[in-house]
Amino acid sequence: MQATRPVNAMTVDVEDWFQVSALTPWVRREDWETLPRRVGANTHRVLDLFAGAGVRATFFTLGWVAERHPELVRRIVAEGHELASHGWQHVRVIHQSPEEFRADVIRTKALLEDLGGVPVRGYRAASYSIGARNLWALEILAETGHVYSSSIFPGSHDLYGMPGAPRFRFRPDNAPALLEVPITTVELGTRRLPAAGGGFFRLFPYALSRALLRRVNREDRESGLFYFHPWEIDPAQPRPAGVSGRARLRHYLNLGRTESRLRRLLADFSWDRMDRVFLEPESVA
Repeated sequence: MQATRPVNAMTVDVEDWFQVSALTPWVRREDWETLPRRVGANTHRVLDLFAGAGVRATFFTLGWVAERHPELVRRIVAEGHELASHGWQHVRVIHQSPEEFRADVIRTKALLEDLGGVPVRGYRAASYSIGARNLWALEILAETGHVYSSSIFPGSHDLYGMPGAPRFRFRPDNAPALLEVPITTVELGTRRLPAAGGGFFRLFPYALSRALLRRVNREDRESGLFYFHPWEIDPAQPRPAGVSGRARLRHYLNLGRTESRLRRLLADFSWDRMDRVFLEPESVA
């Protein structure tokens, strides 16, 4: 029955098309201000989509975007969504020192809270770039007032991953005050298959994505989390010259199909914000 379905967490990583890791070799950070920004219109489309479906979500928002689009932050909060941090400028944590990371998360949290007028409890690292080599970042998140993180992919990937991490939410040994909610995966033999959205949602047939999440809900009896980016519903976004075939595949594959698949996903499962799905009730305002 509908009422007994597990509730999953719907999340959005609010970043623009030119800020993603796949395009970093071809889009210089110092050129960002000269490039056409599409994150505003695309995020408003996402908010309209959620409003039509009656879904509340968590928006992991870049400080760089929030500074230039404060109206997005205000609408996210006004419509009952959770405002969370995605760091300032989409720098992968593996490229930051502890001091740089601390300054980054403090700066982003302060701006988001100032614009949104609400506490920012959650954090997601750029490209899930917290893993076995930099677990110190979790300690810093706890020290800077974050309550949870969703920054670890508990499997293997060419850009990120921590195969030995738990598949579901856990409290790290070095930061027990912080809850880490890894990206949702499904175990198939000795492998862990991503089941949380992103590029795999555009690559897999919708029926497979739905089946994987249902397996997490029914067999693991766990809530899953799903993520996507506003640029993934924007097939008309710019295409820089010279991008490699692999990067083109990762970034542009099936952009024209994402929105219709999202509409089906919103109807096929129950959804809510990260804090309401994963945090203890007493910690949620």
